[in-house]
Amino acid sequence: MGIGAKTLPATGRRTMRSLVEGALEQARCSRRAPSTRPLRVAVSLPVAGRVLAALMLLPSPALADTLVDNVEGMSFDAKGNVTRFNAVLIGNDGRIVQVLARGDKRPGKVDYRVEGNGRVMIPGFVDAHLRLTDYGFAALVLDLSPARTKAEVLARVTAYAAAHPDRPWILGTGWTPESWDKAVLPTAAELDAVSGGRPVWLVSADGLAGWANSAALKAARIATGTPDPAGGRIVRAGAAPAASGAPSGILLGNARKLVDRAAPPRRPEDRDMAFLKAQQLLLAKGITTVTAMGATIEDWQTWRRAGDNGALRLRILAYAAGVDDMALIGGPGPSPWLYDDRLKMNGVVFTLDGSLAARTALLKAPYADAPAAKGLSLLGDTALKNLMSRAAFDNFQVAVAANGDAAAAQVLDAIEAIADTYKGDRRWRIEQAGAIDPADLPRFAKAGLIASVQPQQQPATRAIADARLGPERVTGAFAWASLSQAGVPLALGSAAPFFAPDPFAGIDAAVTRQGRDGEPFGGWQPQQRLPREAALAGYTAGAAHAGFAEGRFGRIAVGQRADFLILDRDPLLATPDELRATRVLQTWIGGQLAYKAEDQSEPPPRPVRGENADGR
Repeated sequence: MGIGAKTLPATGRRTMRSLVEGALEQARCSRRAPSTRPLRVAVSLPVAGRVLAALMLLPSPALADTLVDNVEGMSFDAKGNVTRFNAVLIGNDGRIVQVLARGDKRPGKVDYRVEGNGRVMIPGFVDAHLRLTDYGFAALVLDLSPARTKAEVLARVTAYAAAHPDRPWILGTGWTPESWDKAVLPTAAELDAVSGGRPVWLVSADGLAGWANSAALKAARIATGTPDPAGGRIVRAGAAPAASGAPSGILLGNARKLVDRAAPPRRPEDRDMAFLKAQQLLLAKGITTVTAMGATIEDWQTWRRAGDNGALRLRILAYAAGVDDMALIGGPGPSPWLYDDRLKMNGVVFTLDGSLAARTALLKAPYADAPAAKGLSLLGDTALKNLMSRAAFDNFQVAVAANGDAAAAQVLDAIEAIADTYKGDRRWRIEQAGAIDPADLPRFAKAGLIASVQPQQQPATRAIADARLGPERVTGAFAWASLSQAGVPLALGSAAPFFAPDPFAGIDAAVTRQGRDGEPFGGWQPQQRLPREAALAGYTAGAAHAGFAEGRFGRIAVGQRADFLILDRDPLLATPDELRATRVLQTWIGGQLAYKAEDQSEPPPRPVRGENADGR
């Protein structure tokens, strides 16, 4: 028997038209206007139909007190301390009024009571790092994330080209050499052989690189003499000097924009559809808030349209793709919270280097398997300090994506150089922190840095880290426990679409340091394992704290938004296989049911080790 509830009264037999009109009217009346002049947006009829159809599936706003009773509840503060409870009273504004233990007296009268049937309740997950628009489009274009070899990627391109002969470009995302049998960069010629002469443009899962065929390079006017743009690199073929070599087909950093501008533009209606798809998938995984990195003005307008239409269910903490988008969206500073704490432009993200797989992560010493290479710096020291100062001057929070130990040190140098000018609680963020120098750990804490890490990256790239860093330096790879022990707050995320936004897969990787096959025995670099409570905190209170949102959501506590999940098992007691297989039965946001699994039955029998899929 699943969780039950006395729901709001039935609306009766309304027509589709009256339902839609009523939903829109409720949205207009219940949400405060985000500015003195509401946005005027034009949405095409097909998209309007999809948006309104999505609205009809959403529950009506809570209009009365609701008691969720008889649950095995647990909440976590940012340090991993656990608070247990048995019931929650939610006010008509969607905030938590009371958190009740088993022996506490229940309210004498409530309008609605939800029977928990002893199910486990935890706070809604806050994904600390993903690219929301890219994740949505990844579900709509050629998806390359399941490919484990270059041959599989090329086979998928071949099949997609045959299935869509009318499309002028073949667009895809999700590829990464880190999951291939040999982590080598691909070439334009390999795509030429399977594309039938059409331009092919494939963006990597982490958004740091693009793979183009010759037709796409020609459309973007990228040739042998094309210079590298600021903050980017056109990877050259062969051993020719960088200034004169022919383009290989791989574009890094800002060089991606050269092909992005030549590719067919994403229409507003395409963006609307991609967002609704992403939102649907995220809610099913129990993710109630996303930290949307690399947001553009087009992304922001997409989310505003969803908010204006009453279709915005997720909470979005946005970080602009650079200072230009930061200024366009936020103007003189971060935006206020909009749509009942569902949308805020919080800060800006800068990308400093690349990945270990491509040997573009910036290292202090040469790569162990490539003594001539030390990685790629996309921003010089002065440029980074100037950009961080520009953002901090207007009180935008600064996040810097840095994978290598030299890149992390560069971030620390920049913070130390400007710290006297920009005092106070800045909560500088370092994203990824794939490899760090243990000698820099005290500097992390002193600088007030928050480490935003993506645990699923570790089991997928541990062999690459071993090869690239060697036995001595690899102890500083994905060093989550060392960071935490040094007093550095942790926020955990998925890096979607690089990895599936599956918090339980991330928690499992953080606490076991193993792959889905249970290898290696005891965990890779096991001294860096996190306690379960700390991992759950990193996906809830820790990630909220990382975005200055700890007073609004991230915990089940009085005054917080009632964002919570009903699970099929206790994540603190489950075996590793059970933990990864944990199912979200219900997702609630602001005291409203936003997702309900079709199957609300008891959990399945305990799985055998290695039986579960990785959720991709």
